[in-house]
Amino acid sequence: MPPEATAARTTLESIAPDETAHRDLEAGLDRLQSPVEQRPSRLRVFWSSVLPPIIFLAVLIAAWQLYIVIAQPRPDIAPSPLDVLTAFQTSWETGRLQTAVGTSLERGILGFLIAIVVGTPLGLLLAEVRILRRAIGPIVSGLQVLPSVAWVPAAIIWFGLTDATAYFVILMGAIPSIVNGLIAGVDQVPPQLRRVGTVLGAGRFALATRVVLPAALPGYFAGLKQGWAFSWRSLMAAEIITVGGTIGFGLGSMLQQNRELADLAGVLATIILILAIGILIELVFFGPIERRMLRRRGLLVGGTR
Repeated sequence: MPPEATAARTTLESIAPDETAHRDLEAGLDRLQSPVEQRPSRLRVFWSSVLPPIIFLAVLIAAWQLYIVIAQPRPDIAPSPLDVLTAFQTSWETGRLQTAVGTSLERGILGFLIAIVVGTPLGLLLAEVRILRRAIGPIVSGLQVLPSVAWVPAAIIWFGLTDATAYFVILMGAIPSIVNGLIAGVDQVPPQLRRVGTVLGAGRFALATRVVLPAALPGYFAGLKQGWAFSWRSLMAAEIITVGGTIGFGLGSMLQQNRELADLAGVLATIILILAIGILIELVFFGPIERRMLRRRGLLVGGTR
């Protein structure tokens, strides 16, 4: 074999392993970037997500009943789980429970939707216009810290004992959280996305609504979750205080009535119901939407969260 052919063969043999390694590396990177959809089975989801809270709740009720049996406290100070269940049943049979749940859910959901309509454009405006953010941002953050119950006396003077008082308190509790959540989400948007949108010809409004807002969804959704929590808490505070007038009968009103009657079993039953509704909305509404959003962005792959 001529020396030139031998040298060429040697060169090809030395290059071939490098090319093979390069192709293997590219294939490995492609597999790393590709989402691996390994959805867990329903049984696994039940064992890992649903069963632990149920077990903890059962242990808590058993400890509660054990305390009642051993300590034997006065029923008006420490009612048993059976007394609380009886209070649930009594409220259901009289129709007070259905009325209270329906009224509070209607107020809470409607007030929260209004807060989204008001808070979303306001948050986007503050996030995009720096001078407005410097001027109004600290006030919005201060309103988020201010307890919503502080607005109840002023709302009663302005709107009287009407449903408008409850809605006003809900808005003052939810809007700051939604605004701050959206601002935090916008701050986390990579600058490259803005540049790409500008290069593609997007104007300022289109850039904010079609590029920045979708990219800021994780932070925005976190603000929505916090806004709902503040809405529900604010509503309960308003309903406890604003009893009478033309305001409807809600869970807060039922809680206040049970307190006036010194019915601790009824008070605990109402508190448990308020807590259960908050948990149920998180599990049924916010939880699935958040998991779907994170999975589409590659932030939750095959998880059971």
